[in-house]
Amino acid sequence: MQHHRLRIQDITLHVVTDGPSDGPSVVLLHGFPEFWYGWRKQIPALAQAGFRVIVPDQRGYNLSDKPRGVAAYDIEALVRDVIGVFDHFGLERARLVGHDWGATVAWTVAIQAPERLEKLVILNVPHPDIMIHFLLRDPIQRRKSWYIFLFQLPFLPEWLLSRNDFRALAKILVQSGRRNTFYEADLMEYKRAWAQPRALTAMLNWYRAAFHRALRGRWSPNRRPSRPVRVPTRMLWGKHDIALNIEMARPSIELCERGDLIVFPEATHWVQHDAADEVNRHLIEFLG
Repeated sequence: MQHHRLRIQDITLHVVTDGPSDGPSVVLLHGFPEFWYGWRKQIPALAQAGFRVIVPDQRGYNLSDKPRGVAAYDIEALVRDVIGVFDHFGLERARLVGHDWGATVAWTVAIQAPERLEKLVILNVPHPDIMIHFLLRDPIQRRKSWYIFLFQLPFLPEWLLSRNDFRALAKILVQSGRRNTFYEADLMEYKRAWAQPRALTAMLNWYRAAFHRALRGRWSPNRRPSRPVRVPTRMLWGKHDIALNIEMARPSIELCERGDLIVFPEATHWVQHDAADEVNRHLIEFLG
């Protein structure tokens, strides 16, 4: 693997690449609280299959810049980062894969700039309109999403998650996965990333920026989910996701003009870790 420092917009992003430079390009977007390392089980498999794999630390994470202020993490800025990565590597169109918050960004790229995508793969996150619909109208999903409201508080979430060497944040990972989803060596890598200066606040600011956008009325509670996705889409969903209701998966894929849904009955929210070989097979088959 190669490590790069790219100047995108007004920040610098750390990006990992692997695979042949002339292969079809695949961009992998991680979510909270991971970084490029969250794709460690996919990068070598995709590279060996002939893909040019491009994996950024998204803004606020690990070795990428961490601009101050909540507004710097608005979804529009996150989308521009991805388009900037495409432009840097000369990609008129690319294959885009996202998990967790990375999936939210990937959905939004597909909605706003479908001409830049060949194909889209989403792991365990619903279409943004479906997510808003369920948060507003489904009490089960609101209970599952309690942490979003906690993260809106200043200072307290950072203290709770970082004290005792990030014990609480590591516990969230371990308890939300299967028994062997995360090993101690993995947690050490994550803790090094979380300990980067201003990283934890920047990571939480993704949630705060989304909440601020909702309060400004940018996501209207009365608007029915309607924004279609015209890019060929595959959704991979671990059934045992403690944070996101699987009932949101089917309505999401129904908003895709050409989409299919694959459910992993034994996997959790961390499906790319729990069922790595099977996920890799579906990625290679669909993206190839």
